[in-house]
Amino acid sequence: MQRKGITNLPLHTDHTPPWLWKRMVKLSGALTEVILEEYGQKEFLNRISNPYWFQGFSCIIGFDWHSSGTTTTTCGALRASLNPEEHGIAVLGGKGKNSIKTPNQINQISDYFNFSEKTKDELIKSSKLSAKIDNSCIQDSYTLYQHNFFLTEKGEWAVVQQGMNLSNKYARRYHWMSTDLNDFLSDPHTAIECDKKNDETLNMASKKSEEVQKISVDLINDNPAHLRTYFRRKDPKQTLLSDFFDFNKDNKDPTGFLKQKSFTMPNHHEVLDMDLSDREFKVLKNAYELQPEDYSELISLKGIGPKKIRALALISDLVYGQEASWEDPVKYSFAHGGKDGFPYPVDKEVYDYSIDTIKSSLKQAKLSDKEKYDAIKRLNKFIN
Repeated sequence: MQRKGITNLPLHTDHTPPWLWKRMVKLSGALTEVILEEYGQKEFLNRISNPYWFQGFSCIIGFDWHSSGTTTTTCGALRASLNPEEHGIAVLGGKGKNSIKTPNQINQISDYFNFSEKTKDELIKSSKLSAKIDNSCIQDSYTLYQHNFFLTEKGEWAVVQQGMNLSNKYARRYHWMSTDLNDFLSDPHTAIECDKKNDETLNMASKKSEEVQKISVDLINDNPAHLRTYFRRKDPKQTLLSDFFDFNKDNKDPTGFLKQKSFTMPNHHEVLDMDLSDREFKVLKNAYELQPEDYSELISLKGIGPKKIRALALISDLVYGQEASWEDPVKYSFAHGGKDGFPYPVDKEVYDYSIDTIKSSLKQAKLSDKEKYDAIKRLNKFIN
């Protein structure tokens, strides 16, 4: 399983007018039919999971190129236009409350597609894990509020989901695609694109965090009762983990620990925003009783969210000397190069092929001449 990309978009609150929405549904469906006919279901998923193609597709059907609503509208248009019976593809989930309906919807469509119980369970697990990783394991200050699960009759799938940063009013979109790779927690990215890279992002899905993943599981399976000693002071001279956040906040070193050890704390002292209260501890105790076999099973347990994932990562660093990755998993990939030669000169042959492919699809689409003409005009304007 590979994540194919991320893109950042500013929050736009305007709604798509009904006259445009009807045309979006019709055009998105017609273009998808051409792709399915020419290249098949897997290629359609591959394109949907590519942030650049997805963005271009949104522009073609008439949506703003730089808007958080691009995700909602484009996925909604595809959900309305694609029929599992006719196209062999189902678009599940959605925005807000609809996103949490995905497991039940997978159950229903799996019966229709005649999937085995094992396949059904794996699909539900993939949906939940992709959301958990982007929302909790990769803590980039974006909270998921949208989860779209594209599923074919062959059991192949793609995920397009989006999170919102309430501070800067930006949305970040995450793309996933099922492949032969099944490792969710070891740099499952092939191309991540966004406008801004965060200085500090806890990335527990990084290969660099592999040892911290193991320690986190061990901390739970060895009975988390002893974890309370790290957060509750029984003796005035006892050092707590929170003391080191006071160091960052007040520029003090109350214990002298940092003078003796080469250690760099994250700047944001809210990293450990928990004190293992009775309610929090009960979640860890329940996890201990279940004895998770690995990190993916641990983070899938009910109640294991961002705070507990951060706490376990910090304990691993301060107590056991194993540091998790604090790098935003953002990479930059380019479809055709750049006009200034960065990262490489534009490949005109590849560029022209991309344009011709889209134009050919538009010409073959089941649309009236007027709609085809308008779509090509939008495409030419976007290219120029």
